[in-house]
Order: sequence, then structure tokens, then C-alpha cells
Amino acid sequence: MPIRDERDEYAAAISRITAAAFERAPHSSGTEAHIVEALRQAGALALSLVATSDDGSIVGHVVFSPVRIYGKPGRWYGLGPVSVAPDVQRHGVGSALIREGLARLATLDADGSVVLGDPAYYGRFGFVSDPGLTDGGSRAGTFRGWC
Repeated sequence: MPIRDERDEYAAAISRITAAAFERAPHSSGTEAHIVEALRQAGALALSLVATSDDGSIVGHVVFSPVRIYGKPGRWYGLGPVSVAPDVQRHGVGSALIREGLARLATLDADGSVVLGDPAYYGRFGFVSDPGLTDGGSRAGTFRGWC
């Protein structure tokens, strides 16, 4: 499945896929598409990738944006949201997007990536749980760093 950088003309398709992907997710705030758009408008999409089907339509999206860890600047990137069209979920699209994004971050001299999500799922990509790393509330994050 081809994975490529986001282009301006993909924004509407990404918004539709993101909204659809999170529509029935129990952990969804319903704001994921708005988060992506706000990051885009702020110029904070450090890495934004799409996956396409055989016919060239966009079926998945992942974004990485700069974050501060423990309030300190660095070369850390937040992963997410990761969105996959409902009809192709559980077929490896999200995993492929995450793996490609992490590989690209590693070549950009990033210190690592953080994500707020299920440690069992994100552990497959090398993330480990850090209960001290939170979203400002009570939800603990996971992180993956490079040396």
C-alpha cells in the first residue's frame, strides 16, 4: 500500500476519514478531525502521511507534531491521531502508517515520539508506558525514544 506525504488537496479527504474512523470509537472525543485541522492551520504538522488504496483514494492518515516533554523543548513528536477508513480497519493500514512515520522521524534526528493510547497496542511499535507522562490530566502516555 503506497504511503506518501500529505498534500494540500488531501485535507478534505483526511477530515472525512478521521471523522469516520473515530465516529464509533469508545475512547473518542469527537474532535479528532478538528485537532488535525488545527495542527495544520498552526503549521504544526511536522510529518503528515496518507495511505492510499489501489485506485489512489486515501484510506488512512497519521500525523506527528512537535511536543514538549515535561515542559522542556526538544526534538520530540506527538503521534496522532491515526485514522483509517472504517472499511479497511484491521488490515494493517494504521500499523503501516505508524511504522513509516516512526522510521521517518528516526532519520530526522528526533529524540523520540509520544502517544496517548493503549500501551498494549503501541507496544508493538516500541512504545513503553510512562505513568509520569500525562496529558495534563490523569491519562498516562506512552513513549518511544531513540539514542
